[in-house]
This record gives sequence, C-alpha cells and structure tokens, in this order.
Amino acid sequence: MEPARSCLLLLLLLPALAAAAPGEFDPYRVLGVGRSSSQADIKKAYKRLAREWHPDKNKDPGAEDKFIQISKAYEILSNEEKRANFDRYGDAGESQGFSQQQHRQFHRFHDGFYFDESFFHFPFNSEMRDTSDEKYLLHFSHYINEIVPDSFKKPYLIKITSDWCFSCIPIEPVWKEVVQELEALGAGIGIVHMGYERRLAHHLGAHSAPTLLGLINGKITFFHNAVVRENLRQFVENLLPGNLVEKITDKNYISFLSGWRKDNKPHVLLFDHMPVVPLLYKLTAFAYRDYLSFGYVYVGLRGTEKLSSQYNINVYTPTMMIFKEHIDRPADVVQAREMNRQLIDDFLYQNKFLMVARLTSQRLFQELCPVKKSHRQRKHCVVLLTGEGEKFAEAYESFLTFAAANTKNTLKFVHIYSDRQPEFADALLMDEEKYHGRSAVVILERRNNAGKIAYKALEEAWQGSKEDSFILLDLLEQLRTDPGLLSSETIVADLNDELAPMFLIRWFYSTLDYISDCWDSLFHSNWREMMPLLSLLFSALFILFGTVIVQAFSRIPKKGFVEVTELTDINYTSNLVRLRPGHMNVVLILSNSTKTPLLQKFALEVYTFTGSSSLHFSFLSLDKHREWLEYLLEFAQDAAPIPNQYDKHFLERDYTGYVLALNGHKKYFCLFKPHRSGDEGGTLGSCKDYDASQHADARGKSSCSPGSRSIKNKLHKLSFWMERLLEGSLQRFYIPSWPALD
Repeated sequence: MEPARSCLLLLLLLPALAAAAPGEFDPYRVLGVGRSSSQADIKKAYKRLAREWHPDKNKDPGAEDKFIQISKAYEILSNEEKRANFDRYGDAGESQGFSQQQHRQFHRFHDGFYFDESFFHFPFNSEMRDTSDEKYLLHFSHYINEIVPDSFKKPYLIKITSDWCFSCIPIEPVWKEVVQELEALGAGIGIVHMGYERRLAHHLGAHSAPTLLGLINGKITFFHNAVVRENLRQFVENLLPGNLVEKITDKNYISFLSGWRKDNKPHVLLFDHMPVVPLLYKLTAFAYRDYLSFGYVYVGLRGTEKLSSQYNINVYTPTMMIFKEHIDRPADVVQAREMNRQLIDDFLYQNKFLMVARLTSQRLFQELCPVKKSHRQRKHCVVLLTGEGEKFAEAYESFLTFAAANTKNTLKFVHIYSDRQPEFADALLMDEEKYHGRSAVVILERRNNAGKIAYKALEEAWQGSKEDSFILLDLLEQLRTDPGLLSSETIVADLNDELAPMFLIRWFYSTLDYISDCWDSLFHSNWREMMPLLSLLFSALFILFGTVIVQAFSRIPKKGFVEVTELTDINYTSNLVRLRPGHMNVVLILSNSTKTPLLQKFALEVYTFTGSSSLHFSFLSLDKHREWLEYLLEFAQDAAPIPNQYDKHFLERDYTGYVLALNGHKKYFCLFKPHRSGDEGGTLGSCKDYDASQHADARGKSSCSPGSRSIKNKLHKLSFWMERLLEGSLQRFYIPSWPALD
C-alpha cells in the first residue's frame, strides 16, 4: 500500500516539477503580470518594459536578449489562442499545445513499448521485408544506367512501395503471382522503396505508395486500373507496339517471307492454336525486332490449311520456323509442347542474321565483323561487293551457295551494294578498272574500332564460276595457317544507315509520339507530370494575349474624385479590424492645420490607384489619436524608435504627412515617411535615418518643421510608393493585434 501511495504522489508532483524546471519560459514572469491580468495591463507592462530595455536606449550587454524575451512574452499573451495554450499546457506557442517535456516523455514511453508486427502479418520495416523482393529493388544509378537502356529490349513493370504502406497489403498476393508469370515470359520487374530511394521515386513521378507503372523505350506509363492479374497482364501487353507480329494466312505468307531482301532480316513464323497472339511471342518479337520479323499463324483458322500442310505443321504443338534467303524451306525449326522463353532465346540467338547478310549500317558491320581481340579469337569476314538488279543476280547466288557450304563460327559471309556504300567500296578496291560494273570479293579483318582493317581482295572479279569458288576456298584455307595473308591495310569510314527513315519522316513520327504522350498524360497521368507542358502552354497564351487581357480587365476610375474618409472610433472596426482579406486601408496622418493642403496633394497622388477595389483611403487626425499612432510606430523599431516618456520634446513630434497602408486581416502595415527638402529620391517606405527626420528641435532648427518645407511637398513621390505597395516589395511591420482607437 505504501509503494502505491508513493507512486501516486510522484505522478501528482510531475507536472509541478516540470513547470518549475529551470530554463522554462514564462511570459507572465517576463512581463511581471499575473495570470488574471487584462489585455490593457499586459499592453501597459509591455510598453513600459520595451522602452526600458530597448537596445538603442539601454546599453546593458543583456538588453537585447531581455528585449527579445519581452517581445516574445507579449506576442504570446496578446494572442488569446496562444495564451490559452500556455495556460493549459505550459507551452510557449511553438508546438501548439504539445510541450517538449511531454514529447520527451512520449518518446521514453515509446522506446520501452514492444510492438509485435507479426500481429498484422505485414513487414513494417526493412528487417521484416520479404527477401524475395530484394533482387528487384532498384537504385537511381542502376535505373539510369541499366534499366532504362534495357527497356528498349523488354518492358518493365515497376512497383513503388514503402514501409508502413497499409494499402500495399491487398495487392501483395496479386503482385507476386503476376511477377512470377511475367518474369518467365521475359518482362522486367522492378521495385522502388520510397523511404530509401526518394530521388528515384520523384524521378519516376510517383508521390504515393503503392504506385504501379510501366517502362518501355525509356517512357513511363502509369497503371490506373484495379490491381488484378488480368489487368496487369493487359497493361504490360498494351505497352508493346501494335505492329510487332503480323497475322499470316495462305494469302499473304509468300509476300511476308519474301520480305527478307527488303528488310535484310530473317523471317520467323509462329504456329499455335491460340486465336490471339500469346504475350510470350509479343515480348519475344519486341526483344528481337531489330534482327527478325515475326509472323503468327493461327492453325485453327480457316485459310491456313495450305500453309500448315506445306511445312508439315503439327497443329497440336507450338512450332517456330526461321526462313532466311530460301522461302521454300525453313533454315531452322523448333517444336515444343511447353514453349518457354529460354528455349526461344537459344533458338533465335543462333539465327539472328541471314546467311549472307547485307551490310546496311555500321552497327550491323560491327556485329557481323567484330574487332580482333587476340590471335586465338580471329574472326574474318568475306565481303561480296556487288550491285542491284538481274545483272548481279548470278554472282550473288553463287556466293550464297558457297557461304551456305563454308560458314563457320570464325567466318562470316556478307555482301554490300557498292553504289550505296561508295566510300567503303573505294577504300577496298582502290577504284581499279577491272572491278567497274562487276562484283568483287574481299576477305577482311577489323583491327580496331577506328576503322582500320587488314584485307585481301581476289585478283579477279567474282563471276560465280567454279574456278572462282576454288580460288576463294584456297585463300580461306591458307588464311587458317597464315594470318599474314591479309597484307593490305586501310581505314574505312562508317557505313551509311540505308534503312534509316528520312529526316522528315522521323520528325513526323516523333511529333506523333509526343502528341500521343501528351494526350495520354492529360487523361491518365497526375498533374505533376503535366506541369511542364501546362507551363509552356500558359506562357505562350500569356505572350500572345496578355496585352489584350490586361487592357480588357484594366479598371479605369469611374469617379472624378477620390473618396477619403476619416478614421474614427465609430468606423474603426469596419474600416480596419474586420477589413476583408486582401484589402488594405491607406491612411494619411494629418493635423487640423495641415488638413486641407495634405488632402489635396494626397488625392492627386493616389488618384490613379482608385480603380483598385482592394484599396481604401482614409485620414487620421494626429491631434485626436497621437497615442494610437505612437503605439503602432513602436513596431517599426528602425523607423520609429520608442520615445523616452520623459523626453521634453515628446509632444512636439511632427507626424503629419505620414502614410500607413494597413492590412487588417494579416495584421501588418507599411510606412511612408514624408519627403525631406533636398532629398530627390524621397524615402519610399524606407526605415532608415528616422531620428534625423523625425526628432524636432524645440528651437526650430530641425529641417522637419513645417516652416522649413512646403506642406504639400511632404507627399512627394507617394505615387511611386503606392506602386511598390501593389507590387508587394515594401517592408512589412507585423503587430500582435490592432490597438483600440480611443
């Protein structure tokens, strides 16, 4: 029983001990007032202490810190909400009712609290994350350097996730099932953890978890449908181009297979009993689209019987055939009841090129004729330099027959059109007369990537005779034992890309792709992705129509006069304290003796601004409300230092010609000081040199006295100050609350 009483007593004493802790800020103690003090008592205490401890008046080393504490204390106690928070929680207004002491107590409690995450069966932190996802995690450099280039070979499905992602729980089973299926088909998978890869998530445009997106050809597409298996499969399939696989029947298979000469690619026929092209074949076609052309034959469709019969197709087993230069018979065939991606890759990799491929680009030249890496890894190319048309057909056919019989891993046969690659042909044949209008054969070996090659050309032109074949075969046999047979060396320029589309066509397709991307983003992507396009669009509209819009909506003053009302205790609340947000009251300070000339000059200076509905114009009598003005100027410390209440010239200060722009809603004001004679630039809202311009001398020596300058000249350059006011470039002086206007 005694320990229980001790614990209870300790709990009751904790708040008192916390309140009495050293260093705790107490605004009541700072201002020297009680907790039941009224706002008037608090304001009076603040003004007294502020005058006493202002750094300009008090030279004590701790005056500045003391003045800051006084200002902070008044800021808290003059605001009813902050004062209530302090009274209730002991908070100084920074944490909105949740003190630092309580915060520390909470963390101490949390540190000793055991939370069993397995209760929810969800990995809330990295230690409990499913290890099967580790191999899919992406990092920014890995994404930029590897994933983006690889997206030109296969599409990627990427998931954005994070710890404590409760919305990720329902999609996890579906995600794992789809990942297992798509990865087997050849699609790429990626996972981005927002907590650790925030830069990559921002780069992808993902701002919440979970987010699913697709990546293909470096382009990002967001997934917006329900997360179910069918939708995800369809999403990945829709990422792929629509013309990857051509539908083949008895009517078009001849023209399809005959396209090898134009495309310079082997053609692949896929035979299957599925009415639509399986996703496996589409992903394969996308990966090999630069090397092979794909056609799909639905064996269950009427109109494919002749095709199936001609090539002896088993309609119950998926079959893949590759056709090269001869369309009457396939160059290679593979059949399997369970066609998988690994089997297809092995099959296609061995048949990526024609038996005698035509060199149409530098990329193809580098792949077919790689650079020599070592003496044991020599690879030679036998090049037929020929032309187009029936005249060269016989020479080409004999060369093709020779290549089919002698192709090896270290020996590649290619041909090139001399008229399409004239620089390449001239570098090898030296423009000799005996080769003009005739075919020639050259054996070459690339020495480096700079274009240096070693070569030997047949002594005579290639006519395709048996004698030519024997000579070429003899040279190849000698080359196996004597690499020095390639005695000539030269440097060839990069090959022209013959199959590249024209510039206008490329530009047209690029424009279509961009428009398509923008259209898709407009309806499916989030607005963060659309901001660059929208910014460009609105900038163009502003440049084109900005002048017209400004002129159309510019408000010209409808009145021939300026309506200026006196600010009194009657209209004070409506004209200032409860002024609508965005509205300001421009108040002129005057005295009874200067009222008429100052009002006339004030009306002239502000007349051009009367078209703005957010500006109101008033004047304040200095004779009636000097104390209100003095209180307000205390918050513009640089512009109006707090006067010493014992200064004998306290009542002689001349504030006439001052203009205050008062924002009642946000509780701040901007200050215009009267123009001094000899100062051409005026003091447009500046807060410097107040003492020199404001402290009048009792003997009449000050330049600020009414007798030393024209009254109307006090408002010189007020119009420029008004322009800066509307621009928002003037200094603002904030106050805790508006004082009463007595």
